[in-house]
Amino acid sequence: MIYNAPLVLSVSQLNRYVKSRMDADENLYNVFLVGEISNFTDHYRKGHFYFSLKDEEAQIKAVMFRSNAAKVKFHPENGLRVIVRGRVSLYETAGSYQVFVDDMQPDGAGALQLAFEQLKEKLQKEGLFDTAHKKPIPKYPKRIGVITSETGAAIQDILNILSRRYPLAEVIISPVLVQGDGAPEQLVSALDTFNRLACADVLIIGRGGGSTEDLWAFNDEGLAYAIYRSEIPVISAVGHETDFTICDFVADLRAPTPSAAAELATPNLNTLYAEISVLQTRLQKAMDGYVQEVRQQLAILSKKSVLQNPYVYLDAMRMRLLTVNNAFESLQKSVFYKSRMRLQENAAKLQSLSPLSVLARGYAVAELPDKTVLQSVAQLHKADTFVLQLSDGKADCIVKEIL
Repeated sequence: MIYNAPLVLSVSQLNRYVKSRMDADENLYNVFLVGEISNFTDHYRKGHFYFSLKDEEAQIKAVMFRSNAAKVKFHPENGLRVIVRGRVSLYETAGSYQVFVDDMQPDGAGALQLAFEQLKEKLQKEGLFDTAHKKPIPKYPKRIGVITSETGAAIQDILNILSRRYPLAEVIISPVLVQGDGAPEQLVSALDTFNRLACADVLIIGRGGGSTEDLWAFNDEGLAYAIYRSEIPVISAVGHETDFTICDFVADLRAPTPSAAAELATPNLNTLYAEISVLQTRLQKAMDGYVQEVRQQLAILSKKSVLQNPYVYLDAMRMRLLTVNNAFESLQKSVFYKSRMRLQENAAKLQSLSPLSVLARGYAVAELPDKTVLQSVAQLHKADTFVLQLSDGKADCIVKEIL
């Protein structure tokens, strides 16, 4: 009897064998799967997506490498139901099979619409749409900046409206791409340049109509932040009246079309002329009425007696002046007399209290050399000197004896 020896494989050999069988199966090479995303991990630095797809009964691991993940328009998140296309293979190192995803679409709403709603919700939570942040559009702009394609119909519509409506404003055009690769970056750069140079009073950014894909550059997150930080008021004019982009929500004012943006950015010169004409007429009427009123007042005043015979007024003023002058002189004399009498009384009081008056009556004042007034013989000793102040002079004295 011959016994077949059992085949002993290493783990890596087994995984490699299973992987080769799976890779050779055409049914697993291009598979479409529908399921709900779970355990989603977004490696921002590497750009890869790692997640699981599950239904009510099972789940499978999935990976989407950066080259394909960069093409996804929306942001995958847990709980989102999607349809993916890819190949099923074995990851040898972990010994688990998974789906290597090449494409991903949301199940139901389109990818662009989902991306739009996701970004709109994010920016709204951050306050980029708040009306409190929106700046007023200047009523009489001197310089208008236009950011759009130089070859599209939008620029011609804007220029035609501005030249007809408000030719006083200077128009500065920044030509940019408005769709395709590089368009968002050019739009952001133009906005930042206008703000850095402060060369416009208001900005119009937009383009003509198109498909959702054509307008997608105006749904860029970087552009939304650039509009939000702009110190210059921004009017968004993207597509037709029924088109809405993220740019419309962040801008200080949304215009339904580029032509409407030109109208919203400027006053109508003909309307201004009409308003000025009305104001001029009202001013002329007001001036005429004022002049007529002044003339009537002048006619009334001219009939006053003071203008008919001014000497009557002058004589009355002279008499009033004389009366006031006489009253002033009388008051002056009265005040001087009372002041003189008060001065004499105070002089007499001072005279009576003056030490000189006391000395004049025969008294004297004795002072020691240090100017101390002698008040008692106890202050003196034999041979001491002192000064005797009399009414007409001083005398130096020596104490011979104290009695």
